[in-house]
Amino acid sequence: MLGAILVSTWAQTGEELGWRGYALPRLATHLGLSSASVLLGVIWALWHLPLFFLQGSGSEGQSFPIYLLHVTALSVAMSWLYWKTEGSLLLVMLMHASVNNTTGIVPAAVSHPVDPMSFEGSLVAWVTVGLALVVAALLLCRMRGAKIGAMLGSV
Repeated sequence: MLGAILVSTWAQTGEELGWRGYALPRLATHLGLSSASVLLGVIWALWHLPLFFLQGSGSEGQSFPIYLLHVTALSVAMSWLYWKTEGSLLLVMLMHASVNNTTGIVPAAVSHPVDPMSFEGSLVAWVTVGLALVVAALLLCRMRGAKIGAMLGSV
């Protein structure tokens, strides 16, 4: 697992440079860190929406609404990590790679294909989303009023 995370961390570079390195500071300047992290999670999920319709993508036949909830909660956690580490993209990339590499260990897909717009998901998927949303809610409370623009310079 450690090897897979170390190798795949660099695959997350492009996404995290864009999501946390570029978009988050700019959105946070206008919306605040909490709102920006939620909005960024929705945008991030929508970015991946086509994969839910492409055969062989690994996401086809799964529930996009469940994914949307999970990715939005992850966006909050990653934004909190970015904020608390004073803008460390490396740690956010490691977190992103860690999440991506656990899908084989904690499979959340149902055994049969579902309509991508349905809310049908496995118990594991819903428990994971529920826990992620609880953590995200707690982190959003901690981020209330937080600023990252001053820390990162003028954006």
